[in-house]
Amino acid sequence: MEVRHGSLLSEAIQQAGLDLNIPCGGQGRCGRCAVIVPEGSVRARVATRLSAQDIAAGYVLACQAVVEGDCTIIIPPQEQIVRRLTSERTAARIGLPFPYNPELDQTVRGFFVRLPPPTLGDQMDDWSRLRTALAQEHQVTNLTADLVTLRRLGAVLRKSGEQDWPVTAIVEMDAWDRSYGPPRLIDVLPGERTEAVWGTAIDIGTTTVTVYLVNLVSGEVAEVAADYNGQIRRGEDVISRIVYAAKSAANNNGSKPSGLAELQNLVLETIGRLLARCCQRRDIEPTQIYKATIAGNPTMIHLLAGVPPEQIRLAPYVPAVNDMPTLRAAEIGLGIHPAATVDCLPGVASYVGADITAGLLSTGFEESDDLSLFIDVGTNGETVLGTREWMLSCACSAGPAFEGAGVEHGMRATAGAIEEVWINSQTWEPTYRVIGNEMPRGICGSGLIGLLAELFITGVIDRAGSFRHDLPTPRVRQGEHGGEYVVAWAAETATGRDVVLTKVDIDNLLRAKAAIYAGFSVLAHSLDLRLEDVSRFLIGGNFGQHVNVEKAVQIGLLPDFPWDRFHFLGNTAIRGAYMALLSRDARSRLTEIARRVTYLELSADNAFYNEFTSALFLPHTDQTRFPSVASILKQKPEMAWEDTEQNPL
Repeated sequence: MEVRHGSLLSEAIQQAGLDLNIPCGGQGRCGRCAVIVPEGSVRARVATRLSAQDIAAGYVLACQAVVEGDCTIIIPPQEQIVRRLTSERTAARIGLPFPYNPELDQTVRGFFVRLPPPTLGDQMDDWSRLRTALAQEHQVTNLTADLVTLRRLGAVLRKSGEQDWPVTAIVEMDAWDRSYGPPRLIDVLPGERTEAVWGTAIDIGTTTVTVYLVNLVSGEVAEVAADYNGQIRRGEDVISRIVYAAKSAANNNGSKPSGLAELQNLVLETIGRLLARCCQRRDIEPTQIYKATIAGNPTMIHLLAGVPPEQIRLAPYVPAVNDMPTLRAAEIGLGIHPAATVDCLPGVASYVGADITAGLLSTGFEESDDLSLFIDVGTNGETVLGTREWMLSCACSAGPAFEGAGVEHGMRATAGAIEEVWINSQTWEPTYRVIGNEMPRGICGSGLIGLLAELFITGVIDRAGSFRHDLPTPRVRQGEHGGEYVVAWAAETATGRDVVLTKVDIDNLLRAKAAIYAGFSVLAHSLDLRLEDVSRFLIGGNFGQHVNVEKAVQIGLLPDFPWDRFHFLGNTAIRGAYMALLSRDARSRLTEIARRVTYLELSADNAFYNEFTSALFLPHTDQTRFPSVASILKQKPEMAWEDTEQNPL
C-alpha cells in the first residue's frame, strides 16, 4: 500500500481492504488492534495495554501508531465472532402478545381488487382506476402514493394477461408522523396475495442485532434471526462508536467513507444479512417487507439514520432527536421495499432510548400498581423506577467491562470463553466451564461476575478487591500490572498464554458494578423510597439471562432481595418493537410511555458520586444492605483476616 507519511496504521490496513477489529473506536484503550511490525518505520504514540514482552516482540497498537516510512506489518488472526447460543427460535415459540385483529390493529394491509382494463371508450388512467376500485370495494379513500410505487404501477397491472386485472394493493392506513392521515399505496402485486403481508421488528443492540419476520395478516412471528452488530469492529461501546463516527473522510484523503457513514453501512449490512436469512427460509424477497419498527438506544438510532451523534457524549448531553420522524426505507438504505415505512421508536433522553421504552411496553411496566424497577444491564445501565402513576429513569456509564472489554483476558460470550468459575476455598484451585467445551481463550461477562464473587467469598481478595499474597498457592502472584489470579495456565489454553484476572481488571469490574448499583439507589433515594420497597426487579437484555443471581448479589451488582423478586426477561426491546409493529394502540402506548418517563441526569449533583463511591467495595461499604453475603462470610473462618482491615472509606 502507499499511504501518506503520518497516516495511522489502522487506516492503512483498512485502506488495503483488510479487516481489523477496533473495539474502543480507535482510542487506544482496549489493546485489541495490536499488530506486529517486524521491520520498518512505524512510530507508536501510545503503548497502553501492551506488556514489555509484547513491545519487545514488535507489537504496536494499530490505532495509535503512525507510518513514517517503508514498513512490513503482520496482522495476527482477528477474534472470530461466533454466537454463544443461537437466539433464533421457531415461530411456535413466540406467541401473540395480545388478541390480534389486523382490520382494527394493523396499519399495513393488503386489499385484493379486480380492475377493468382501459379501452378506447374507457380512458381512465391506471392510478385513478386503482383508487376508484379500492374506494368502491374496500372504502379506502383519498389514497396517496410515492413516486417509486407509481413508476411500476402500469407494468404490474398489465402482467396478469387476464380479462380483468387482478391485483393486491399493499396500503398503509396511517403513519405515525401524520396521525391517521390519508392512506398510502406502498406496492401493487399481481394476483391475490392477501394471505401474507410482511413486516419486521428489529432491535439494534450495541452488541447484538435481532430481527423478527412477521406476517402482518396473522400477526405471527414467522422467522427470527440474530447476530453480532457489525459495528463492534469499530467500537464495543456507544462512546467509542460516537468517537469513531466523528472521524472525517477528509482524514484519509477520501479513500474510505467517514466514520459515520461506515458505521451506518455496518449496521445496515448486519440487518440486511439477517433479513435475507429470514426471507430465504420463507421463499420471499426482502423487498416484500413493507413495514419495520426499530428499537435501539439513541446512539444506535442516530447511526442507523446517519444522524451525527456526537452531542450525546457532550454536556448537556442532548441528542439530535429522541423521537425520529417516520422514514422510508430508501432514505436510509434499509434493504426492504423502498417505500416501506421505517418507524424508529421513541426514546426519552441521550442514554435512555427506544430499547428501554419498548422494554417497558413489553413488560407491562406502565400498567402495574406495584413498585417496580426495570434495568438493562449493559454499558449504560439504563434504569427505570416507578408504577403506573409515575416513572423515573436514569442511565449510568458502567462501561463495557461486563461484556469483556477493558479486561486483560475479557472477551465476548463466544466459543472459548470461560462462562462460569468455582474456586475451592481450601486449595484456591479453580474449576471452570467454557462455551463450546473448547480450550479457554478468555473470560466473558458471566464468567467475570462468577470469578469476582468466588475470589471474594473464598478470601483471595478483600472488600477493596486487593489480592491476599500470603496464600500458599501459585495462582495468586505479582504480575506486570500488579496482583493477579491465574484462572487457566498456558498449557490449558488455546492461546498458549495464562488466562488471568488482574487487580486492574478487578478495579474496572468494581467501577462497572458500582455504577449500576448506584444508579438504581439514587433513583430510590431521590424519591425517599427504600430499595427494599421494590416488589419487582425486572432485568432486560440477553446479558441478564446468563447471570447467576447469587454471584451478582455477592459482588453487589444486584440488591440483596429474595430471589423470587428478580425476573430475567431476555430481550424485552425486540418484544416491544414486535408489539408496536402489530398494533396502532400499542404504538400509541409506547409514545405515551416515552412522554411520561422523567429523566434524571446523574451528573447534575453529587448524590450519584456518593453512592458510586460507597458501592466500590465488595459487596458494599454498608454490609447491612447485603445480609445474605454477611451471613456467608461469618461462616467462613478463612475470611477472619478481613475483619482486621480498616474500612477503606
